[in-house]
Amino acid sequence: MKILCEISVRHVHLSDAHLKVLFGKDAKLGIVRELSQPGQYLSDKKVDLVGAKRVIEGVSVLGPTRPQSQVEISRSDCFVLGLRDVPVRQSGDLKATPGLVLRAGDKAVEISEGVIVAKRHIHVDPKTAQMNNLSDGQIVSIKVGGERGGILEGVVVRVHANFAPSVHLDSDEGNALGTGNEVEIVV
Repeated sequence: MKILCEISVRHVHLSDAHLKVLFGKDAKLGIVRELSQPGQYLSDKKVDLVGAKRVIEGVSVLGPTRPQSQVEISRSDCFVLGLRDVPVRQSGDLKATPGLVLRAGDKAVEISEGVIVAKRHIHVDPKTAQMNNLSDGQIVSIKVGGERGGILEGVVVRVHANFAPSVHLDSDEGNALGTGNEVEIVV
């Protein structure tokens, strides 16, 4: 199976409470553009990530809001920010993860946990999963073609009715392999 490959760069998902602290009590996330996954979008808001060593400014906030604020960064970003022991996790698996300060202008909020390096994953809808003998939670490998291509193991399959088929790699993985627009799933 060949599938769209997307690079997921550093980004933030805010809770409603943190959105209001950072941008005001009536703040809403405006839509700049829709993302490939239905219902997900790049918002008009940006925040700074304040780490122990440095700050990464102008990080995109994705919508819609979530029950808990979450920061998804690459391993390289961890070094820049001075964060240690940031686990590789699936989105939403935030228990016992490090935190940091989110800043927007003169407003800031400290999250006590919620920073992860996103685990490489595949989004598929149930029909596509069934046609390709894939199941939710299954671990597969993907083959990336091209001059710097290779095989990535430990890619988790996520199946949901609202998903559009695509592979998500973080910027470190995508840059290392020189990924194009498509990869092949190797089960």
